[in-house]
Amino acid sequence: MTAALRVQVPGLMTTLQDLGRPGYQRLGVPVSGALDQMSFRAANLLVGNGPGVGALEIAYQGPTLSVDADSVRIAIAGGHAPIDILQPSGEVSRSRLAPFQSRRLLRGEVLRMGALGGSALAYLAVEGGFDIDRVLGSQSTLTRAAIGGFEGRALRAGDVLPLRQRAAAERDERSLAPLDLAPRKRVRIVVGPQDDHFTAAGLRTLLTSTYTVSRATDRMGMRLEGPPLEHSSKGYDIVSDGIALGSIQVPGNGLPIILLADRQTTGGYAKIATVVSADIPMLGRLAPGASIAFEAVDIEVAEAAARRLASDLTAMAARMALVRRPSEIDWQRLMAENLVSGVVSARDSGEG
Repeated sequence: MTAALRVQVPGLMTTLQDLGRPGYQRLGVPVSGALDQMSFRAANLLVGNGPGVGALEIAYQGPTLSVDADSVRIAIAGGHAPIDILQPSGEVSRSRLAPFQSRRLLRGEVLRMGALGGSALAYLAVEGGFDIDRVLGSQSTLTRAAIGGFEGRALRAGDVLPLRQRAAAERDERSLAPLDLAPRKRVRIVVGPQDDHFTAAGLRTLLTSTYTVSRATDRMGMRLEGPPLEHSSKGYDIVSDGIALGSIQVPGNGLPIILLADRQTTGGYAKIATVVSADIPMLGRLAPGASIAFEAVDIEVAEAAARRLASDLTAMAARMALVRRPSEIDWQRLMAENLVSGVVSARDSGEG
């Protein structure tokens, strides 16, 4: 029998993601991958996986999953949410799963996760990962092309996600102090490459205004609502060129769009600036309605921020702690054992 997690309720937008499929943009294939790679890597570390093992990216509202395996070790990192562990009957069987802490679940148990707070995203990793084929070297889901992940789409009720491990060994669990997921007051950007397609007033508007994340935001791009940016006489159209992660594209209506993991590989709108790579995970955590403002930095600052983020990711493993907990009781096995071979009264024993 294949070990699996069964989807009872899929959540609002739950997809399988890893670190993406770089190297294929020349063929028109987006990179994709986890939007918040800090939380993604934390979830994998907690269950003992390598940094690139595929995990479920959960947006806004968590799923309900049942365990169809002897046991499975899971961890959830990112936005906080109520996470109940239920018996098959629906009764709460154990204490809630703490964020940034691993837990071993047994066959028949059900994980029920509520709405996210503090971040729009969370990641659910399983020890050993999901037994799902890679497409172009990656398990990441690209819904627009219907490739990767589980059938190239977000999860639905009734889906069965096969696991690479039939069981998880009993051991001490791991915990990590919750990451600081609070957004920066201002997102750092490097101006260009087509800033000459905007007036000085247009650039000043970008750097002095506060924008709101639109409800039209998705994994491809974050649309912003606020003051439009004024194009120069060169206009908003350019000869299509390559799109980098974090490019801020500005179409004819003047409203900026920050291009994210599932971005197109080329585009023909002028790009006024690019978000520094270290601030991309923070963008993934922003929900529609959030406020966002920008500050311009030079390349040296952007590179230093990237090095600090890489250092923080490396140091995350050293911050793990073991959680010693009482052994879990396997009630089905306990009830099946013959624990009493006979009954002797106190009078027959000569006592009392």
